[in-house]
Amino acid sequence: MGGSDRVSGEARWWGGALAALVVFVVFMLVVGNLGAPRPEVDPFTVDELLAEGPPADRFGAEELHIVGWYAELDGDCEGDDGGADPSVSWLQRDCPLRILVPSQPAMDVTQQELLAAGVRLAAPLGNVFPSRAEPSGPNLRGQQLVFVGAFDHATTDSCVPDRLERCRNTFVVTDYDEQIR
Repeated sequence: MGGSDRVSGEARWWGGALAALVVFVVFMLVVGNLGAPRPEVDPFTVDELLAEGPPADRFGAEELHIVGWYAELDGDCEGDDGGADPSVSWLQRDCPLRILVPSQPAMDVTQQELLAAGVRLAAPLGNVFPSRAEPSGPNLRGQQLVFVGAFDHATTDSCVPDRLERCRNTFVVTDYDEQIR
């Protein structure tokens, strides 16, 4: 069987195509890793936000991405509707209490436990939050969510004086996503 040790032209062509594909993948990995990561790829955790004092003092009105466990209390919530000024009542109100906590809360979680452990959430229209699964009691999600927004909202100065600091440190949500990665 007088076979030749030569490689066929087709095998060379496929070898070249495979080498070009490897070079392309390496190039894309290098280019993709240049620069700082996007904030939505590396969001803050609730613990990171609360670790070094009031978040409004550290971040001001900078847009942030925060990951955590969402909880909402409506029927079990104790508090008022935000006062007489409708332009900031959404920011001052106690109920419904919307909060982002560092770990999955229990089904019988209390309002005080949520407030002690988490970051208060608010939105001018309230329509950027997940819908309620139950009409009353805690509205808990079975997964972490990423919320986009900022502290120290422009309307904070209109809050009543005894709620001013709470208004500044309420995270005003513009959007949320169920996909962490």
